[in-house]
Amino acid sequence: MTNKKVSKVAEKKSGKLFGTDGIRGTANQWPMTPETVVKIGQAIGYILQKQAGAAGARKVVIGKDTRLSGYMIEQALASGLNSMGIFVQLVGPLPTPGIGYLTRTMRAAAGIVISASHNPFHDNGIKVFGPDGFKISEDMEREIERLVLDEDLTQFLPPSREIGRTRRIEDAQGRYIVYVKGTFPLEYTLDGMRIVLDTANGASYKVAPSVFQELGAEVIQLGDDPNGTNINDKVGALYPAKLSEAVLQYRADVGISLDGDADRVIMVDEKGEIVNGDRILAICALHMKERGLLKKNTLVATQMSNFGLEKRMNESGIQVIKTGVGDKYVVDEMRKNGYNLGGEQSGHIIFLDHTTTGDGCIAALGVLAVMKQTKKKMSELNHVFEDVPQVLINCRVRHRKDLHEIKGYNELIKSIEKKLDGDGRLFVRFSGTEPVIRVLVEGPDKTAINQYAEEIASFLEKELS
Repeated sequence: MTNKKVSKVAEKKSGKLFGTDGIRGTANQWPMTPETVVKIGQAIGYILQKQAGAAGARKVVIGKDTRLSGYMIEQALASGLNSMGIFVQLVGPLPTPGIGYLTRTMRAAAGIVISASHNPFHDNGIKVFGPDGFKISEDMEREIERLVLDEDLTQFLPPSREIGRTRRIEDAQGRYIVYVKGTFPLEYTLDGMRIVLDTANGASYKVAPSVFQELGAEVIQLGDDPNGTNINDKVGALYPAKLSEAVLQYRADVGISLDGDADRVIMVDEKGEIVNGDRILAICALHMKERGLLKKNTLVATQMSNFGLEKRMNESGIQVIKTGVGDKYVVDEMRKNGYNLGGEQSGHIIFLDHTTTGDGCIAALGVLAVMKQTKKKMSELNHVFEDVPQVLINCRVRHRKDLHEIKGYNELIKSIEKKLDGDGRLFVRFSGTEPVIRVLVEGPDKTAINQYAEEIASFLEKELS
């Protein structure tokens, strides 16, 4: 059997392209190969043309982060879409939420982001937005998968005269900057505020500093020299330690750390202490409720959020609804029931009054607005609730299987839950974007929960290696 045939067999056997946040994988390995990406573009184009009907060709906006492989994937996607008669508009490096915004305001049929978010540079991915600026439905994801894996898409190619074309939009960054600034209260500026900003050598390295500088802040920037291979490399939202040091070094008022595609944010107060997604949610939820702006007095979070967040919200008359892990599940719950604030501990914060997905810049401006309106320092806001001790271990695994089918797993979980005795919780799940299983244990005794988490992690590493 040739290598090509082996690849095709693996592709068919997989039967799945989409994870919890689009398509993702190692560049130049399935599914992130030019051949497969062309087919993905063709599948999207075919669906859009069917939806267009007699209206004819449709328009798709494509943006990316700063990964080296972005050039290859951008061209392959555009080629696949063009071959189906779709007109493509390239915007270059731009935060993921910026593509959602441009898709909606440019009246495009779809928007596509080429990014693997917080993953290292050798990975890349594809996220797809619908014309409303929200990520596409699982039904559309399944249809794209079916077309890519099971159909000969060449049979759907239009005549030569109907091939689409590609052009570049030169002012996309400026449009996004104006949009983000518009979410900050008009009666305030950031004059006199010193901010250390870490853009992770990623998609926001140009637009994010402009947002804060144009509002009046002094910005000291880290992670602003992308070279194609240094995105998320010990910088950005996953590595806030350098940001903490810089905040103290420059005597800044606040630190803001974005990830590679800038859809998440982690902040740092003036004392160098981390302000994670749970605390950002709590700060903004309490402020919005006080002003009658928190719809249905409800906050949407995920199973990974600290129990301390839920306890503090409940004490303040705010209901907390928890979803599965992944910002798309948070957004789905918010849209379904009319809530306007939600997010994840990892820093995906969704202000549905302003944006259709997590936006690190908009979330940071939300917190800065609270600082201005309350005249409080970041450290004062950061003490919004007391964390319940929490341990999270990420275990790399070679394969996935139903955990409950692993001999001894259910017994191990039940024994640890018995030891927690209702004073804590545990949560185990596979990552939707990496070959990792996450083990989370909460409880009052830090030593004990460390031991429980290590016990579960060791067991799963052995069984799934």
